[in-house]
Amino acid sequence: MSVGRALKATFDYLVGTVGGAIYGAAIAVYFPHSSELGLLAVLALAVAPLALLAAMRPSLSVAPITAIIVLLVPEMTHASPIASALDRVYGVALGGFTGFFVSVLLLPSNAHPLVINAAVRTLEQIARALGELLAGLGKGLDMDSLHRIQDGIGQALTQMNVVAAEAERERSARLAIGPDTGPLVRTLLRLRHDLVMIGRAATNPLPEVFTTRLETPVSHVGIAIADYLRASGAALRSHRGPVSLEAVDLALHSYTVEIAALRREGLTRNLTGDEAEYFFALGFALEQMHSNCKDLGRCVTEWAGSYKRANGENTQS
Repeated sequence: MSVGRALKATFDYLVGTVGGAIYGAAIAVYFPHSSELGLLAVLALAVAPLALLAAMRPSLSVAPITAIIVLLVPEMTHASPIASALDRVYGVALGGFTGFFVSVLLLPSNAHPLVINAAVRTLEQIARALGELLAGLGKGLDMDSLHRIQDGIGQALTQMNVVAAEAERERSARLAIGPDTGPLVRTLLRLRHDLVMIGRAATNPLPEVFTTRLETPVSHVGIAIADYLRASGAALRSHRGPVSLEAVDLALHSYTVEIAALRREGLTRNLTGDEAEYFFALGFALEQMHSNCKDLGRCVTEWAGSYKRANGENTQS
């Protein structure tokens, strides 16, 4: 568990406990009961709204449990509802802060390395999926194949969002030093959107003349971008500077030259409406991926620079 996640767990548990204790104590005070039927009615009145709130806000899932404890403890110990609520808050606060300080002082774990690991896994999956999608352009891919190829990328991005949020909590609380995770997360999300566009283009195979003429340029573009993504992931992990984008530029230039030749020959005028849509969507998606690769390079530069600054500060201290 990272320090950021420990901070969130402590905050959520305290907020849920305080809210549940206040509401449970208020219900017990304003709706006194002396029978089991009355206790059941009061429990229903206390738990139902809090359970609905917990369903909408999972971070407050402890609130209905706290309300139940606050209502039932006086029945067993004959303490007042206010005393029961205070005891519950004190106990949870002691446990929460103890766990948090143990996480910070004894077993600290920065969330930024977790962000890097998640980004590397995502880049590897995007690179693999890109090669398979571009290889399927000539024959066309069905939806099951598209889902299989892109399986896991969405889950990897979700996991990255989680650890990125933990890293931002650490930065906000000044518990860790690191770059803003937002640009990197947004860049990977845009690369994912590029894959979706390429996947749509791959569902409708182009005429044979286009497939034959574009097979080699498209293959070279896919290999160049995939290699760039993997190399950028390795640079992130080793805290090195950005990778050269020259191979991607050359591959895209060759692809653009071939597209221009096809248009000069008038072959694009023979495309149907759907074929033209997917044909130009592919070119747009590759250009967008090229632009997003540049953004990825800037993110790699920022993370490498942040790591060097942090090491300099540690060395001086």
